[in-house]
Order: sequence, then structure tokens, then C-alpha cells
Amino acid sequence: MHEARQYKKTENNTATCSLCNHRCVIKEGKHGICGVRINEQGTLYAGTYGKISAEAVDPIEKKPLFHYLPGTMSYSLGSIGCNFHCQHCQNWHISRPELDDSHLRLLSPEKG
Repeated sequence: MHEARQYKKTENNTATCSLCNHRCVIKEGKHGICGVRINEQGTLYAGTYGKISAEAVDPIEKKPLFHYLPGTMSYSLGSIGCNFHCQHCQNWHISRPELDDSHLRLLSPEKG
């Protein structure tokens, strides 16, 4: 796993994540609300670094920013994990799965 960038180490092997507004205080061996930021011995790791669950090229009209450059295409890339708990989420199958699910595929940021 890859060490997270946005967090602070605190006492008793606890880490405070600063990636989103929840500011999760994550104890040793636990994860944040998103389910993918994991504390191992006081170091926070990004469990989805370089792993994707969805990739698509779609017409811009399918996206929430459909007024921007009408008639063009949009590239979408995403992974699992979410810090929201929307009741009627259209992406429920990728927003809340376990980190060890096998449907993730590698896409190294370094190789781009």
C-alpha cells in the first residue's frame, strides 16, 4: 500500500485524516468513514492508490457539468470508497465495497 499524504500522526498510533471534511481520527488497524484510508502502526495508507474500479469515456451530457462544452466527451476515472451515505446512490456497488474486493484493477499513476 501507498502512504497517504493528507494526515497527521497523533499519539497512541492514531492518525487524523485530512483528506475530507470528516477529519476521521483513525485508530491502529481501523479505517476512516470512506473505508479505504487505513491506519497501520500510526501510519495512514491510501488503500486504493493506483487501483481503479471504473473508467469510461462518455458524452459530457451524462455528467453533472453537462453545460460545459456541449457535444464533447468526458473521461471519468474512479475507485471504491466514499465519505457520503446517500440512500439512493447510483454508484452503491463501488462506493461502499470492502477494500479487498477483487474487482479493482491496477492503473499506476507513475506509468500514466
